[in-house]
Amino acid sequence: MREWAEYTIEEAGGRATVTITGPMVVSGVGEIDPGLRDITDSIQTIDISGVSRIDTVGAWIIFRFAQRTGADVVGASEQAEVLLDAVEECESEAAIAPPRRRNAKQITEHVGIAVIEFFKGVLSSIGFLGSVIGAFFSLMLHPRRFRMKALVRQMELVGVQSLPIIGLMSFLIGIVIAQQGAVQLQQFGAETLTVNLVGRITLRELGVLMTAIMVAGRSGSAFAAQIGTMKLTEEIDAMRTIGVSPMEALVIPRILAAVLMMPLLGFFASVVAIIGGAVIGDVMLGIPFLTFLARVQEVVPVTDFWVGMVKAPVFGLIVAMAGCYQGMQVKGNAEEVGLRTTAAVVQAIFMVIVLDAFFAVFFERIGWI
Repeated sequence: MREWAEYTIEEAGGRATVTITGPMVVSGVGEIDPGLRDITDSIQTIDISGVSRIDTVGAWIIFRFAQRTGADVVGASEQAEVLLDAVEECESEAAIAPPRRRNAKQITEHVGIAVIEFFKGVLSSIGFLGSVIGAFFSLMLHPRRFRMKALVRQMELVGVQSLPIIGLMSFLIGIVIAQQGAVQLQQFGAETLTVNLVGRITLRELGVLMTAIMVAGRSGSAFAAQIGTMKLTEEIDAMRTIGVSPMEALVIPRILAAVLMMPLLGFFASVVAIIGGAVIGDVMLGIPFLTFLARVQEVVPVTDFWVGMVKAPVFGLIVAMAGCYQGMQVKGNAEEVGLRTTAAVVQAIFMVIVLDAFFAVFFERIGWI
């Protein structure tokens, strides 16, 4: 049966004494603590000679009560004296709930920290890019150090294993573009221009752009998680210790794989999207499947194909760089791996969209429209 601490108040000769008995431990102070808090009378003495056991919680309750009432503690055992002295040494005047700062000051501080962190990230990214370039030229001077098996493996992971999901996504996008475009063009009696719409927008923009976003979510996140886990488990430090460059062994194969496979994946996505559009054209518009494909060759200029192919390796470079960079920044704990993986995907998609807008303006300026 659980024992509870108890207290009594005795008055003699104009002096009030609180006598505490029983176990002053964390499991026995549940009833005495609220009672001591409610005492508002003047107390001169606190007698704890009847306390059978005491721990830090009990000592803190007695010390707090004595400090509030200004009473003297008597009858303390040797253990109680040690604990009371320890609690007194740990006393602090700091507020339990510190005052909140003004919202305007908080916002300004957060903005300032974000700006500083942004520029630190830019400098760190430039340093990482320099390390990648240095490792690339080092491999060119010493080609025997290049890890061809690692490159082939990453090309399989980035390219071959991505074909099903990219093919399905592109096929559905082609269907949506053709269906929505046909509905709008039918209002003007120009539904046959659906062929132009599907062919040009997939080869020039959406084929490569959606592929880059998919690769960022699939392969970019994998790069960050894999390298980040190796950094966390000190495998990268071990590689440096035995004389193996992490840039040459881990980063360069992944970057080259993404750069080499993105044009192929982009072209594959564009072709599958056109096939999806051709299916809708056959079903909704009465345009035969093969006629739709033949019409695409007539109405889509070859410059649209080259626009997509020029953007593809740049997008692959951005995705791989973001994933590898964020992975190399992991430190501290396992939570950092998840945060850096998320940052890699967000950073890659953001940069891909920004560069796509830049390419759109650039190709319009040089006449590739």
